[in-house]
Amino acid sequence: MKIEQIYTGCLAQGAYYISSEGEAAIIDPLRETAPYIATAAKENVKIKYVFETHFHADFVSGHVDLANKTGATIVFGPHAETTYQSHVAKDGEEFKVGKLTIKVLHTPGHTLESSTFLLKDENGKDYCIFTGDTLFIGDVGRPDLAIKSNLTQEDLAAMLYDSLHNKIKPLADDVIVYPAHGAGSACGKNMSKETFDSLGNQKKTNYAFQAASKEAFIKELTTGILPPPQYFPKNAMLNKTGYDSFDDVLQRGTIALEPEAFEAIANEHYALILDVRKQGEFVVKHIPNAIFIGIDGQFAPWVGALITDLKQPILLVAPEGREEETVLRLSRVGYDNCLGYLKGGIDAWEKAGKETESILSIPAQQFVDTYEKETINVLDVRKPGEYEAQNLEKAESKPLDYINEWTNYLDKDQKYFIHCAGGYRSVIAASILKARGFTNLVDVAGGFSAIEKTGVKTTAFVCPTKK
Repeated sequence: MKIEQIYTGCLAQGAYYISSEGEAAIIDPLRETAPYIATAAKENVKIKYVFETHFHADFVSGHVDLANKTGATIVFGPHAETTYQSHVAKDGEEFKVGKLTIKVLHTPGHTLESSTFLLKDENGKDYCIFTGDTLFIGDVGRPDLAIKSNLTQEDLAAMLYDSLHNKIKPLADDVIVYPAHGAGSACGKNMSKETFDSLGNQKKTNYAFQAASKEAFIKELTTGILPPPQYFPKNAMLNKTGYDSFDDVLQRGTIALEPEAFEAIANEHYALILDVRKQGEFVVKHIPNAIFIGIDGQFAPWVGALITDLKQPILLVAPEGREEETVLRLSRVGYDNCLGYLKGGIDAWEKAGKETESILSIPAQQFVDTYEKETINVLDVRKPGEYEAQNLEKAESKPLDYINEWTNYLDKDQKYFIHCAGGYRSVIAASILKARGFTNLVDVAGGFSAIEKTGVKTTAFVCPTKK
């Protein structure tokens, strides 16, 4: 028996490879199928099943491509409906992988079709559960992502309580919990950085098993949920209905374009120029109207949160040798319409006589000197929880996640100083505002962590008392 967790930090996502006696199963695979196929070939095993715990919202799964390439059967839990061929299992149905048995436990709540897969070892003993987004380490899945459901999040939270207490809690304490996500995912509120644990420990430490009543659990789960990123329902629908072959997406997106061709395609297709270099490189020099989202940050989730159209034509400015990686990571969240990249990068653009622009980025101390002497506009683009924990008194909370909602409330004639926690998100925000016609922007290098070190007075957000 072999069980391998394949964890992808950018998405905080865990896929699983299971093999026994010449057969294999993949659970919740990522978009790129080559690694799974290569592992199976190396071990001389056949991929028999692709199990999906639910219709994922935060990434596009590789189930359709994997099934097409290997002949594997795609398995969902009860109530799943797909436009491609799949097997919709019954609650309690069992599947054989070599000498192993995988049993379907229908655990609705995160979504209606959500299911947990219980793996029994060669001796028939319950060994581990693949819980998807039903149970995380230290948390559970959010109850507001069901596709086209008439149920409220309270209804789904009640279902999740029943699933946890009736299907999962009765299992033995030594059963290993393998979830679909860890810390950093937007599919829950407060996940642990650990990526697996014993069920016994989760029974003792996870609030989901400690709630005094179903009502208390529902209140806890539904309080403080931030709106899901805009791409979540779009990715869930792709997982339900299918998508373009990843091989075609990769071939199309990795076309090397000379500056003239790059510019022509940008104009002809109204393509978004996405610059994924380091933030320090972008502020010094970039193509006019380019948007920065650095490949070395939480790239895919920020693309999904900020680029509203999955079909948006995209052209890349990427570090040399990382063009294919960028196309791959775009495809993981459903952005399949990349039309190529700038051959030779920004240096080739300049050598061709093309215009470049920059963003003013200043050290934290210089910013604080201005902040303490003048009345200035400061935009704090961190998440609400970060702002509430500690902030500059005169800074406005303008989370990057919702920039498409608050941009129109700013005045293009005003000057804005922008900071985040470390400098990555502020450059993203500045690039978007600049592309939308804001010309007087100042990035604070190093973000709030650098600002704090200057000794400037900060405060915590206090919610006004309701009268």
